[in-house]
Amino acid sequence: MASSTTVSYTANLLKYLSLDQKGNAMAEYIWIDSTGGVRSKSKTLTKVPKDGIFKIEDLPEWNFDGSSTGQAPGDNSDVYLRPVAIFPDPFRGAPNILVITECWDPDGTPNKFNYRHECAKLMEAHKAHEPWFGLEQEYTLLDTLDKPYGWPVGGYPGPQGPYYCGVGTGKVYCRDIVEAHYKACLFAGVKISGTNAEVMPAQWEFQVGPCEGIELGDHLWLARFLLHRIAEEFGAKISFHPKPIPGDWNGAGLHSNFSSKEMRVEGGMKHIEAAIKKLEGRHKEHIAVYGEDNTLRLTGRHETGSIDAFTYGVANRGASIRIPRECGHKGYGYFEDRRPASNADPYQITGILMETIFGGLEETSLKK
Repeated sequence: MASSTTVSYTANLLKYLSLDQKGNAMAEYIWIDSTGGVRSKSKTLTKVPKDGIFKIEDLPEWNFDGSSTGQAPGDNSDVYLRPVAIFPDPFRGAPNILVITECWDPDGTPNKFNYRHECAKLMEAHKAHEPWFGLEQEYTLLDTLDKPYGWPVGGYPGPQGPYYCGVGTGKVYCRDIVEAHYKACLFAGVKISGTNAEVMPAQWEFQVGPCEGIELGDHLWLARFLLHRIAEEFGAKISFHPKPIPGDWNGAGLHSNFSSKEMRVEGGMKHIEAAIKKLEGRHKEHIAVYGEDNTLRLTGRHETGSIDAFTYGVANRGASIRIPRECGHKGYGYFEDRRPASNADPYQITGILMETIFGGLEETSLKK
């Protein structure tokens, strides 16, 4: 008998994945819990469309025990899952699907941790501006003892320098997880645009976008889900903590690139500058939804601005907002908000950017 292990026996699973499903499909319903983590459970769909392509209206609403995820009290624990986005399943293959859902309470209101609902309303209200988003998700790979993967037992690797975009043993760790994740995202239709090793060893980044409107949040959450699932098979943990290792090590962010159609044409710099001025006036409101423990990361060191000050500049990675050199030269393009922490919710990030730049809606709140 095999001994207990945290690593999945993926090779053993393969012979079962090819078994006939007798006309059924498996749908993995995915949601975001009270701590900003992903949860999921599987549902059998007994009817598969003739073309094999599921639509939202084909999927039933479902529910789960919210008292076990911090989303509801025990005496009224049902929380409902409403499908909002469908992706091909890279683990089970066709006709099986992955489903991003929203959480709703029994009284017909969005669950308090459902930030997508308010974000979607803002995106719809301001869709004439054709907002494009591109988010850069940094993360750290940990072993089962919560130590960065590949770090010496009881010690530290050499100082930062050779690891960023590094190649070779001792410079990068767990590239197999990164490659598997990249391929799985492409199979699922996630708009992943790239990946690279980051400044701290065992830290990586992938980028999602450009996506328009609510699509960015859906795609980034699906990419996070895929990353966690793939790491299971290698016995690794994924940390989105913005400062996983104290000291002279880079933290992890979720740099958020934004443009509207007005910013992307000649003369767009005036719209970029106007947006930055609005962001300056709501710095504290943005920091409030830009992730937990961000004070540990936004220190003014390690390519960050200070959490207490709002700054911006061309090609300045130590500022709150960076205008890329190319955009500064051309006079149009996009800007990068470098403040969000790696554990921030993309629905909250993209939603508050829309709210601040184009205006809020009545009874809309993106706060926790």
